[in-house]
This record gives sequence, structure tokens and C-alpha cells, in this order.
Amino acid sequence: MTLNNPWLLTLLLLIPLMWFLSRKRRFTTSIKFSDISNLKRLKPSLMFRLRHLLTVLRMTALALLVIGLARPQKGIETTRITTEGIDIVLALDVSGSMRAQDFTIDNKRTDRLTVVKNVVHDFIAKRKNDRIGTVVFARYAYTQCPLTLDYGVLLQLLENVKIVDTQEEDGTAIGSAIATSVRRIKDSQAKSKIIILLTDGRNNIFDIDPMTASEIAKSFGLKIYTIGVGTYGEVPYPMQDFFGRTVLRPVRIDIDETALKSIAGATGGEYFRATDSKSLREIYDIIDRMEKTETQSDIYMDYDEGFFYFVLPGLALLIAEIILANTRFRKIP
Repeated sequence: MTLNNPWLLTLLLLIPLMWFLSRKRRFTTSIKFSDISNLKRLKPSLMFRLRHLLTVLRMTALALLVIGLARPQKGIETTRITTEGIDIVLALDVSGSMRAQDFTIDNKRTDRLTVVKNVVHDFIAKRKNDRIGTVVFARYAYTQCPLTLDYGVLLQLLENVKIVDTQEEDGTAIGSAIATSVRRIKDSQAKSKIIILLTDGRNNIFDIDPMTASEIAKSFGLKIYTIGVGTYGEVPYPMQDFFGRTVLRPVRIDIDETALKSIAGATGGEYFRATDSKSLREIYDIIDRMEKTETQSDIYMDYDEGFFYFVLPGLALLIAEIILANTRFRKIP
């Protein structure tokens, strides 16, 4: 509660003075009676007992009028938050090499894609007001989910992402993945547009050169973060033995880190290497901190004017005092 004219409250100091002066005033008007013995036996009437009511009404009315003129106001704070989201395309490698089981979840050996999906799930869940889409690629790249704010649908589609089953579908088309991601995001009006490309190999499909695709991305103002996922050296890979059983065999899967660094560097992004589940999660956390949604807060104060809450009752009491003074409490001159 605030007062627009607080100095007017000093007038309240005059009210006790007015009360005191009204009590000091004496009127000498009288009526002569030949015998007042019977009058002394009469009990005081209700009007007599309420003889100070008019003064109380007048003083209360004046106090309310003074407070009302001081204009008490109650401020209601209103905050308007304006957010400008980021558009993000997540490009995920689903080639056969993602079956390698060099990562773990809860100390249980797990294939790379399962870990990636868990980490990406948490990354999406942390974002707010950002449109996110997904592109998956092996030999071919295609849009798995266009840019959307419906994270429920996005996460459901993410659960459906699978590693390719056939040799004809297998491969690592990094250039095509970038080009497809660019097509999904290039016309966006968002202030910040990024592509996060994750792969565990090197480009071996030459339909589109990765560096050419990254230069195209740069021309549209896109930033590319690249993530190489996988441990160094030989990794356990599931294969079928002579008896048809699935066993883990050591195989070597190389990541073209030089190319991934060049792709990221050309667009102002950054390259990261994830060698286990923890480091992969930390990488997405780093990107999450680097690419924050822009938020602007404007605070407004709306004031509820309290003038009438005091002035109207004050006027009502003043009118009541005048009416009573000329009716029930009217005095004989």
C-alpha cells in the first residue's frame, strides 16, 4: 500500500484538536421550570446517552475524507516474459556401427544408439520454447521429425529410432545428413539456429561433400556442433558365431575427427568427443548451456486506487451526521 499524497495525513492531527474544542464548548441556553423534582427522577433517555454520536460521526467522516484525499494505492506487480526460442536439428547416426557395445548404462554394457537416445531424451526434456527436429542418417538421410514444440510427439518418435537392418541401407552419409538438416531449418525465423550432428564413423557416402554442406549451412547463418561418439581402439561388436549365437568380437571403428572439427569450425560451432555415457551427457549439457533461449522480463505496476474506498464512506457518515443533527438529535435553541 502506498500514498500518492502522504503529506495530507498531517491533517489528521487536527481531528483530536477539533474533538477537544467541541468538548470545551458550552452553551448557556436554558428552559425555566417551576419544579424540577420530578425531572430528577427520570432516567436518561437513549438520545441523551448517544449525545456524543454526532461528534463521533463528524470526526470519523473527516478522518476518512483526509485518508481518501491522500490517495492510498495498492500496487499489483505484473511481469511480462518474452522468450525467443532456438531452432535445433538433431542429426543422429543410425548406421550399423552404432551397435558397438562400448558404452554402459547402470554398469550394463549397451549399444551406442541406446545411450545416445537416453541422453538426447534428457536434452530435449530440458529445453523450453525451442523448436526441435530430428534427422537420422546411415546411407541415406531423412527427416524423422520436423521442427516442433510438441516435445511429447518428438520424444515418442525418438523412441522409434532404430539402427538400419540391411547392408543396402548401411553407410555414413554425413554430407547428406547436414544437407537434410539445412533444408529443415534454413527458412526458420529464429534468431539462433543450430545443428547437432552425432556420428561414430567417417563419411563414406559421397553424394554430398560434408564440407560443401557445412559451407551451405554457414551461408544460412547456421551453427553446427559435431559429436564423435565411441571409445578409442577396438570395441566390442555383436556378431553371430558358427552356432548362430550372438557374441561380442573386437572390431576397430574409426571416427574422422579431423573432418568433424572442420565442419564445426566452418560454421562457428565446436567439436566434442564422447568416449562413454557420462562424457556424452556432459557434452549435451555444455551445448545446452551455450545455446540458451533468450528471455526478457518486463515488470509493470498496476495500481488499484483506494480513493473511493475512504471518501464514499466519509461522505456517507457526514450526510448521516447532518440528517441526525436536524432530526433525532435536533436541539432546542
